[in-house]
Amino acid sequence: MKKLTADEKFMKAALREARKAYRIGETPIGCVIVRTRLYDGTALSKPEIIARGHNRRNTDKCTLSHAEILAIRRASRKLGDWRLEGCTLYVTLEPCQMCAGALVQSRIDRVVIGAMNPKAGSAGSIVNLLEEPRFNHQCEVTRGVLREECEALMKGFFKEIRARKDQA
Repeated sequence: MKKLTADEKFMKAALREARKAYRIGETPIGCVIVRTRLYDGTALSKPEIIARGHNRRNTDKCTLSHAEILAIRRASRKLGDWRLEGCTLYVTLEPCQMCAGALVQSRIDRVVIGAMNPKAGSAGSIVNLLEEPRFNHQCEVTRGVLREECEALMKGFFKEIRARKDQA
């Protein structure tokens, strides 16, 4: 059995969050924020998950209840700062424009994406807000980590929704 990379390990944690969304009837998108270094640049010997989030838009009846926004709020509370320098966000689906903007604004160092989103993605599919050089901050981006597993979860969810609609 192949040993998981750190990116794969943390993406698995994001997938667990996505499955929580699936179980409550939400689009299965999940993320985790991992602190990798201190503000002074010192690397942590063991990176740690400091926040988790999964989609809750329908549950909360709130446009802002995307997995990334919820996780950013939790991470900011935990660190006592709106700046998330020294952190990496792992997300199962490419962020939308709102979430990509929030990631840039939070000064997060790195974003690791599972599946791309050709209909609404703002990290390379439609636009790339995360690496836009005209902004005062850019995020390092890694794409395609556990892509097949992330895509399968989304496809299964929408296939199930279509089957329910066909039965109605």
